[in-house]
Amino acid sequence: MVNGLKDEVIAKRIGLSVRACRGHIADLLTALEAHSCFQAGVNATRAGLLEPQRL
Repeated sequence: MVNGLKDEVIAKRIGLSVRACRGHIADLLTALEAHSCFQAGVNATRAGLLEPQRL
């Protein structure tokens, strides 16, 4: 998600069905109190779960 990959690509890389992957993403959004993947990334960074990337 952090790299902006589509759900289908994420699912294939981790060996899950797209449906299962989307379920896990929905759970992450709920846990991070986010309404989008972008907001989830911001919230995870603020919570110290991710390190900010420098460009």
